[in-house]
Amino acid sequence: MESRRTFLKKSGLCTAGVLIGSSAMPAIPADVYKSQRPAPQARRFSSDVIEATIERVKAKLPHPELAWMFENCFPNTLDTTVYYSEKDGRPDAFIITGDIHAMWLRDSTAQVWPYLRFANEEEKLKRLFQGVINRQTKCIAIDPYANAFNDGPTGGEWQSDYTAMKPELHERKWEIDSLCYPIRLAFHFWRTTGDTACFDANWLATMKLVLRTFREQQRKTDLGPYSFMRNTTRPGDTLHMSGYGYDVVPVGLVVSSFRPSDDATVLPFLIPSNYFLVTSMRQLAVMVDSLSADVTFAQECRALADEVETALRQYAIAEHLHFGQIIAYEVDGFGNRLYMDDANVPSLLSLPYLGCLAADDPLYRDTRAFVLSEHNPFFYKGAFAEGIGGPHTGWHDQIWPLSIIMRAMTSQDEQEIQSCLDMLVATHAGTGFMHESFHKDNPEKFTRKWFAWANTLFGELLINTFDK
Repeated sequence: MESRRTFLKKSGLCTAGVLIGSSAMPAIPADVYKSQRPAPQARRFSSDVIEATIERVKAKLPHPELAWMFENCFPNTLDTTVYYSEKDGRPDAFIITGDIHAMWLRDSTAQVWPYLRFANEEEKLKRLFQGVINRQTKCIAIDPYANAFNDGPTGGEWQSDYTAMKPELHERKWEIDSLCYPIRLAFHFWRTTGDTACFDANWLATMKLVLRTFREQQRKTDLGPYSFMRNTTRPGDTLHMSGYGYDVVPVGLVVSSFRPSDDATVLPFLIPSNYFLVTSMRQLAVMVDSLSADVTFAQECRALADEVETALRQYAIAEHLHFGQIIAYEVDGFGNRLYMDDANVPSLLSLPYLGCLAADDPLYRDTRAFVLSEHNPFFYKGAFAEGIGGPHTGWHDQIWPLSIIMRAMTSQDEQEIQSCLDMLVATHAGTGFMHESFHKDNPEKFTRKWFAWANTLFGELLINTFDK
């Protein structure tokens, strides 16, 4: 049987040099490209427009393995993670991450995001987005400091954490992006559809709670109401200093106690998330201007965005030993900076994808050169791929497909995009799905075989690349 490298070259997917040093990995014969989707009657949510999109895009893909992967991955969120219902006459959607039966504010947005461009083409799909927005609004109102929620007051494995847990919460790790992602979804749903049914007085009150939470975590007068500790053998699952994390100077940035990986920050001002906050608060201000008479609230949103943006210029950008002026991953206002990047989004790599910086911005380009180099302590290069990982899995040399996908999504170089596709095809370990992470020299050593965010994002990449 031909080696994986030979197979990729024949398919037109291989870029010279990408797989240098790789050992032989068997290609999958065409007769085993059988759909890995659940049977139609077992799918949690179905959409005619998404099914039509799958068939259209599959026909444009250059090799049956890539088409097979797209068919498996793109609808994975709809097929397996959506719990849709109508409550009090309004759509409601609880979106699990995959193999964890809980709804993260971040993941639920990212999982449905690639379907948003089709929301105007099918009423059923539009109502799904309404359901996600309605559920996210309810979740934030329960606790704006929580990152993940149960489908009701069921309790769970983290109820013993030393924080203000409630039975509705799956986990209570304070992460800036948990409040930014629902704004991103609401803003772009509104822009795409013009629909305003979700954006009532309850939504506006919840958005004011978001602003209050961001202001509290600027920590200008005190540490704020949030603290967190856990009995654990994983240092990244708890916070130092009696649950408040290390000290910061109140320079206008917002503390994020945890990263989007759900790992604790080292220096509490998480820079990619602060960039995301700036973008999100400006989007929220535009919505409030259009949908509400509350001029003061819109002004307050813009004022916070302006303040954080000014602080980013002063504290997040500095001279790196090898790369010149770049953006740090974390800072503390004392002058300390952590230079790295993590695969989870928001990341430094993902800033153009989130609308925070232009891909051709010189500052972003220099920062990108750093994060995709071996000067980034979590950038790994092996026999089958190169990419960014992070400490979350607890293993060295584990690359996250999210980082390879995001590299392609933010690239302006066709050869680099091609290279990323090569690596994704070469590392799904015969499953037809993306995973949380895989070992750089052995793709069969992977974590999480059911991780819907990575699957759906991979589908978005292929649509952006081939369905033009």
